[in-house]
Amino acid sequence: MLRNLVPKPARKWVLRQTRWPRVGHVQPADLWRVAPISRVWGADRGLPVDRYYIERFLQAHAVDIHGRVLEIGDDVYTRRFGGNLVTHSDVLHVEPGSPKATMVADLATAGHVPSQLFDCIICLQTLQYIFDVPAAIHSLERLLKPDGVALVTVPGISRIDRAAMARWIDYWRFTTLSAQRLFADAFPATHLTVQSSGNVLAALAFLHGLAAEELALADLDFEDPDYQVVIQVRAVKPAK
Repeated sequence: MLRNLVPKPARKWVLRQTRWPRVGHVQPADLWRVAPISRVWGADRGLPVDRYYIERFLQAHAVDIHGRVLEIGDDVYTRRFGGNLVTHSDVLHVEPGSPKATMVADLATAGHVPSQLFDCIICLQTLQYIFDVPAAIHSLERLLKPDGVALVTVPGISRIDRAAMARWIDYWRFTTLSAQRLFADAFPATHLTVQSSGNVLAALAFLHGLAAEELALADLDFEDPDYQVVIQVRAVKPAK
């Protein structure tokens, strides 16, 4: 096919430039509409706004991503941010047959997975799909080695995942307060750091499906705790 003669990065650039409004050319009037600009969180326009915050969080804690690491869904961020510090990478997936999964389990009922296996667990934008969130968090604590670290993100202000809703698995949105209380049932408060990222402009852009590249870095990085787009949790299991 002719499209195969064009390098993939070039195809992506062309695709983004044909979106309406064009990437990088959105005007305030373009937001005055009842349908979003993108229904895939802006992934068809560039890097979704929530992913900007997630990747910034992981970069800030890259030193925690070492040794034996478990990531939920795939190992993209384990490899990207852990690099040579990672000695063994595992992927947990809830559905059998996932090509990258080394373990199949529901995080809320993962009793068959041995305890204290991991130096780090990366659990990103996952807990909203689990009804029994406290059980899932206790699983994270159980699976960590002493001094192990869980790096977790959950959505605050976000659209519904329609595909997940069709499967009856999109349950929750969070705040820093709810995350703090939930994790404090499994980890000592002294070993928890809970923060949020976002502001009203970032929230509006994310809900409309604009890409992070369409906002100025200063606008993305401005923090307003009244508009929590992503909540980030760093939880450390105490040494015995």
